[in-house]
Amino acid sequence: MSAGLALWPEVQDICTSLGLMLSVVLFMGLARVIARQQLHSPKAHAFALEFLATFQLCCCTHELQLLSEQDPAHPTWPLTLIYFFSLVHGLTLMGTASNPCGVMMQMMLGGMSFEMGAMSLLAQLISALCSRYCIGALWSLGLTKYHVSERSFSCRNPIHVDLVKAIIIETICSFIFHSALLHSQEIRTKLRIHLLAALITFLVYAGGSLTGAVFNPALALSLHFKCFDEAFSQFFIVYCLAPTLGILLMVLMFSLFLPWLNNNHIINKKE
Repeated sequence: MSAGLALWPEVQDICTSLGLMLSVVLFMGLARVIARQQLHSPKAHAFALEFLATFQLCCCTHELQLLSEQDPAHPTWPLTLIYFFSLVHGLTLMGTASNPCGVMMQMMLGGMSFEMGAMSLLAQLISALCSRYCIGALWSLGLTKYHVSERSFSCRNPIHVDLVKAIIIETICSFIFHSALLHSQEIRTKLRIHLLAALITFLVYAGGSLTGAVFNPALALSLHFKCFDEAFSQFFIVYCLAPTLGILLMVLMFSLFLPWLNNNHIINKKE
C-alpha cells in the first residue's frame, strides 16, 4: 500500500504530461478545422496547415523527450509512447509534411511548386521556434515536477558519437524513413500509418542514444535551438545537411539509378 502511494505522484505527473500532449493535438485539430473553413488562398492555407502540424509535432516531442529522460535504463515505456504518438500524428497530420525534408522530397519529385515549397518551409521554421517558446511557457507553470522552464533554454547535446558517424546515422535514418514514406502510398491508410509508426519507433530505438535519430531539421531546431547557437556548424551539418543528403540519395537511387540498372538488365537479356 505504501509503495503504491509513493508511486502515485509519479503516475499523476505522467498522466498530466499525456494530457498536455493530447490537449495540444486537440487544439491543433480545432485550429486546422478553422483554417480550412476560413482560409481560401492556397498559399495561406498551406502555410497555416504546415505551421499547425509542425507545432503539434514539436510540442509533443519536447514532452516525450522529457518523459524518456526520467528512466533511461528502461526504454520500453518511452518507445511505446513514441509509437502511440506517431500513430496520432499519422492520423491527424495527413496531407502535411511537418518536415522540411518531406517538402524538399516533394519538390524534387515534381509534386510541389517552388512557391508552395518555400511557403511550407517558412511555416515549419517559424512553427519550430514558436513551439520551443510555447513549451517553455507551459513548463514554467510547473504542472509536474519535471516541468522546469529553464530546461527548454539549455543545450543538452544529443550527439554522443563523432561527427562523421552522426552524419551517417542521420543520413541513413532520413533515407530509410522517406523511402518508406514514398513507397508506401499504395498501402491501405490504416496499415500504412502503423507501419510508419513502427519504423519511426525502430529508428529512434536504434539511433536515439547516438544522435537522437531526429531526421527532421525543423524538429531538431525546436529541440536543440540553444545547441545550434553554441555549435552551429556541427548541428547544421548533422541535423540539416545530413537528412537532406538522405532524401537526395533516395531520390537519385529510385528515380535514376534503379531505372537505369533495370534498363541495362533488360538490354542485356535481349542480347
